[in-house]
Amino acid sequence: MASAIIGGLLTSGTRAEELVVVEPLAQAREQLLVRFGVHAHAAPDAFLQDCGLVVWAVKPQTFLDAAMRTHTYTGNALHLSVAAGIRSDTLARWLHSERIVRAMPNTPALIGQGISGLYARSAVTPADKDRVNALMACTGAAIWLEDEAKIDAVTALSGSGPAYVFFFLEAMRDAGVAMGLNPHQAYQLAVATFAGASALAAASQDDPEVLRQRVTSKGGTTFAALGVMESLGIKPAFEAAMEAARARAAQMGDEFGG
Repeated sequence: MASAIIGGLLTSGTRAEELVVVEPLAQAREQLLVRFGVHAHAAPDAFLQDCGLVVWAVKPQTFLDAAMRTHTYTGNALHLSVAAGIRSDTLARWLHSERIVRAMPNTPALIGQGISGLYARSAVTPADKDRVNALMACTGAAIWLEDEAKIDAVTALSGSGPAYVFFFLEAMRDAGVAMGLNPHQAYQLAVATFAGASALAAASQDDPEVLRQRVTSKGGTTFAALGVMESLGIKPAFEAAMEAARARAAQMGDEFGG
């Protein structure tokens, strides 16, 4: 996600020298230099004191250690965390700051087509939100949430959602191969179908139920396929899977400090 944000900022006109990056791994620092022309630091230091916005794109397991080594330099900054599972109360305690925004992005951010759920603590000003909006725009769309607990629902729906799409693409490809298509043909058809149907849904004012009914003639091929899905309980199973993801996101919040 750090690469997606850096790449998006550079594409939107930010200069590499305007970005201050901390990356403890030497190989990763070299990759940032080669790929983006960004000179990353190995450890936090006083150079962070002038940063107005700090983006925390770190693994949840390493966040506390990174925060302990950084917070003395970033007390006046706005903080944006894209780390999964760590609640803003915990972030405020670790970072010694109340100006905190949590973000739950997803992997299509890598091509500027992601969507993020955002939650701001009360100390975050309208100007702070505008700054976050400008930053996240380089990764795709974003929605603001008034209730932090809903970040867990965003995690289950859109954060984990690309994996659900890939799962269905895999199934459609394999079914196509079983029916005589070669893997490339089947995958090409599946990807284009998902992309086209999603674009159609985005362009339409109608609910997905209406869109589905329009392509489901009674007694036809789509009707036969959906009948099998209903008999197998695909929809309730899918809803149960998403609830499992939401519950795991909430559990992670407990594990990483409450």
